[in-house]
Amino acid sequence: MNQKEVAYDTAGRLIQNYRDYCLSKGIDYACIHSVRPHDDTTLFCSAGMQQYKPLFSDPSHKGTVANSQACLRMGDLDEIGDGTHFLHFTMLGLFSFRQMTVGEAIDFWLDFLGLLGLTPDHVTIHPDRLKEWTPLYRGRVLIIPDPECIWSDGSISGYCTEFYKDGIEIGNIVNPLGNCIDVGFGAERLDMIVNGTPPVTAVETLKNAIMTIIDSGYRPGSKEQGYVLRKLLRHLHAVGGMLDHPFFHEEVERQDRLVEKYERLRHKHPDKSPEWWFDTHGVDVETIPSSGK
Repeated sequence: MNQKEVAYDTAGRLIQNYRDYCLSKGIDYACIHSVRPHDDTTLFCSAGMQQYKPLFSDPSHKGTVANSQACLRMGDLDEIGDGTHFLHFTMLGLFSFRQMTVGEAIDFWLDFLGLLGLTPDHVTIHPDRLKEWTPLYRGRVLIIPDPECIWSDGSISGYCTEFYKDGIEIGNIVNPLGNCIDVGFGAERLDMIVNGTPPVTAVETLKNAIMTIIDSGYRPGSKEQGYVLRKLLRHLHAVGGMLDHPFFHEEVERQDRLVEKYERLRHKHPDKSPEWWFDTHGVDVETIPSSGK
């Protein structure tokens, strides 16, 4: 078994442990591998709570559910390869609508992390909730005030408490609307800490994100999800990566044709901006080393 297969195997066991733990608590659990969004606010699912937003906003709904949700965050593209940003990752989520308290959520996660053999180095709490939430940890973890401990998706927001290990944020507990619970812990970050799984390279990160988008039913195009997929294929090619998939081979051939066009026309338009080249000829000059742009 190669290193990549070992990584998938250990991460898979960690997710299975979370599933079993939730079911042992009588909490319904779902495993979602697709990054298709649950509403039209994002191109891809970027958080496990996305599908539950209507339930957070419905004061008549009560209940608790859990999931492992495949997520994709393009904002991490410039940071991949640093060992903590993955583009595509699995979020272990716990969501309670006017049922579980913040204290119960803290106990739930400290107990689960304890089963994994992981104790946070410290947690952070917003100063506005420091007096109320500090006793909920019962002296089990070092607490640090942090005025940044507020989370919002643009429509639903709340104070939060964040968990850290080895200088890395591994998850947080949000208290949306003051009466709900929204928890997200990154499975890959937990896997690296608990199992010592080495971080994947930037190239492997790109390949994983590309295949997740493809497996979610998308194909390269000029708009929305298709454009993002094409951008990642182009980026993979630009950094010297390879992928044995027809979409990648087609994009390489497409890029070769665009480079030839650029080299043929560049001297006629020496003052044109990268935006003009892209909008007029579909050429991304930033990925052409010889462009001089």
